[in-house]
Amino acid sequence: MGEITMLLRTWSEGDQSALERLAPIVYDELHRLAGRYMKRERPGHSLQTTALVNEAYMRLVDYKRMEWQNRAHFFAVSAQLIRRILVEHARRHNLKRGGSVQHVSLEEAAVVGGSRAADLVALDDAMKRLAQLDARKEQVVEMRFFGGLSVEETAEVLKVSAVTVMRDWSTAKAWLYRELTGGATDGLRSMETSR
Repeated sequence: MGEITMLLRTWSEGDQSALERLAPIVYDELHRLAGRYMKRERPGHSLQTTALVNEAYMRLVDYKRMEWQNRAHFFAVSAQLIRRILVEHARRHNLKRGGSVQHVSLEEAAVVGGSRAADLVALDDAMKRLAQLDARKEQVVEMRFFGGLSVEETAEVLKVSAVTVMRDWSTAKAWLYRELTGGATDGLRSMETSR
């Protein structure tokens, strides 16, 4: 068992000193993960990478009852938290500016590198709709794209085969593309028939 996994499990069992030993080990990886998200944001974004890491870390510390499976599980949850923080920030930014969320193409959205707050909000809304249809496919997108987990790490966290992860990844990307480009009806039909 790796050091991170061992510390996560010890922390889950209530040992706060494990959290203190874990923090410096995972900090660089969390910073890399947050940096990956921030590269998709507009230049001059008011939220800095270090602040994003600190906010995510503070929220992770509140997960006292989480039963961490392993390193991959920890970083999958971290990716989800970072995305939530950015979406909350984007929603607040849009409200302050009187903005509205419109459908955007997948190329313009964060899935492949968009940079506007409205794009992130539209993507998050689409991810929520995907989760209602197929929660595992939404988790695969979260872990693979946002968390940077490999197919094998994603399969390990979700307790499915690597082939299933690749199939879900492909289907979810196609569904999100249709959803974000305004072809939601076709996308819903496609998701329902792919089950």
